[in-house]
Amino acid sequence: MAMQQNVTRRDFLRHTAAGAAILSTGVWSELARAASTSVHQKLNIACVGVSGRAGDDIRALQHENIAVLVDVDKDRLARAAAEYKGARTYADYREMLDQEVGKIDAVMVGTPDHHHAPATIRALRAGLHVYCEKPLTHTVHESRVIAEVAKERGLATQLGTQIHAEDNYRRVVEIVQAGVLGDVTEVHVWVGKGWGGGERPEGSQTPPATLDWDLWLGPAPERPFWPGIYHPANWRKWWDFGQGTLGDMACHYMDLPFWALQLRHPTHCEAEGPAVHPETCPLGLIVHYQFPERNGLPPVKLTWYDGDRIPQTVAGERVPASGVMFVGSEGHMFADYGSYRLFPSDKFARFQPPPQTIPQSVGHHNEWIQACKDGSPTTCNFDYSGALTETVLLGNVAYRTGQPLEWDAANLKATNCPEADQFIRKSYRAGWEVA
Repeated sequence: MAMQQNVTRRDFLRHTAAGAAILSTGVWSELARAASTSVHQKLNIACVGVSGRAGDDIRALQHENIAVLVDVDKDRLARAAAEYKGARTYADYREMLDQEVGKIDAVMVGTPDHHHAPATIRALRAGLHVYCEKPLTHTVHESRVIAEVAKERGLATQLGTQIHAEDNYRRVVEIVQAGVLGDVTEVHVWVGKGWGGGERPEGSQTPPATLDWDLWLGPAPERPFWPGIYHPANWRKWWDFGQGTLGDMACHYMDLPFWALQLRHPTHCEAEGPAVHPETCPLGLIVHYQFPERNGLPPVKLTWYDGDRIPQTVAGERVPASGVMFVGSEGHMFADYGSYRLFPSDKFARFQPPPQTIPQSVGHHNEWIQACKDGSPTTCNFDYSGALTETVLLGNVAYRTGQPLEWDAANLKATNCPEADQFIRKSYRAGWEVA
């Protein structure tokens, strides 16, 4: 794909919303012709992160051109480069973007959470489409900034909540939106996983020669290296790098009620858990959110549970270790990744699902690829998933302040709790800022 074709297609997508103005200049037809031919060409994709979840994402995108690989670990980078031959390699995504803009079309971000926003915002501002793993960001404020920039630039975006593309979630959304449960005023969401606990070790060890520890830290405060404490697998439980189980799993599970009930921003949030630790996330947490009326739907109370605080029964039903329960005026429904059940069982014994109104997905990654090429919408774009991530991370803000929050979403302010500001936003090491 030639550089001029890349730039032309990005310009085409960026100007779609202003089509009428472009038409009057005569440029629109030229851009449209370029776009119509480019949909059959392969995207040039830069992949930031190459192993773990990022490795799965790369495999899902490999039918396009994996043009660039970025990782702070030389061994992992070398293994990926051996698999995706011809890909250019970098340790620092900032350098990569400086060197590769004009040669690439899109960026996949599959790093630890604290790098999501710095990598994503730089790619968006370079005019590149972005697929980012969940949660979209490390702070509430970062989610708002990224959603606004993505909308302003008219770029194709997708959050890595892959289950959103599966059929079961779609059927559950149809059932809820068809009114089968009546007015849904309560939702319970829980995940039996516990990322948290532990103490910061004293002293330090020398990082392996293959790992650029300073680049791994990136925007986070400096701290000494300890093998296995933060990298490679345990960063999720440390506030500087992750957001615990809530940050890890809620974008998957809360996605379902967000979609089905057209949720956006809560007005109230409070949390309960163990005493707050300054370094590590809790091993169990309960968060209560209140959402207002929207589009004629009644207010909703949503409760999240994780770790050692998950329920054994919800709405009178015994439940497994993870799931979602919608509670409505005409019945309730349990759902998880692959199934759903309606209660009371005798009332719904002969239940026939409503007609399918949500089309089958072309695949979560393919949906984004298609959007990059032809400007079609994605279902987990950064406008939708930005609001979802803001809500998820607000639960940890409430927990860390130890106070119920009256939430002014428009201004990203807890109106009753100025102490929350330190957790809504954060400071960055020089050269890694998100603003």
